[in-house]
Amino acid sequence: MIHLRDDCLVFEMSNGDKIPCSASSVTVELMGSAVDFLDRDVVEHAAAAVLHYFQNELHRTEVTLNEFTEALEKALRGLGLNVTCDAPKKVGPRVQADLRRLAAESGKAFELGFFARLREELRKELQLSPELIRFFGLRSCVKQLAGAQRWCPRCEQLSDHIVEFLRGCIIRENPPQPCGLLVV
Repeated sequence: MIHLRDDCLVFEMSNGDKIPCSASSVTVELMGSAVDFLDRDVVEHAAAAVLHYFQNELHRTEVTLNEFTEALEKALRGLGLNVTCDAPKKVGPRVQADLRRLAAESGKAFELGFFARLREELRKELQLSPELIRFFGLRSCVKQLAGAQRWCPRCEQLSDHIVEFLRGCIIRENPPQPCGLLVV
């Protein structure tokens, strides 16, 4: 087990990730631009008080970001400041699809069938309102579609075409919230 510095807690994010970080760093992030309009010493003392509360009174080294935010707001209100911290953003799901599987499902239709199948898969994944869609297996998918044993200029063109096709599909589908695209 790693020993945390005295000024740190392990913060559990809304997506389940746990990140060790100093309470003052998290406070600056939560306060956003409001920190510029407040006395920095007051904010740092409030963050130190919240840190002390979790570590010494509750005997906890792990807290959720929401718990820390609520305690910080309460401490600042106790000092006479009416501050609302930025709410932690809800993280959408991250989905992934195997390009090799899509190429195999295309069968004898080759590229024509593949691109139609790829569009269907992208639409299906976008219905989940993901934060990120990850398509993996690009290199072997391209070699399979091109019928190539080794990477060649034709493979390079097809690879670029698949990535551009996915970008264009996401733009045309116009998802309600921003969605990242990762093709590997």
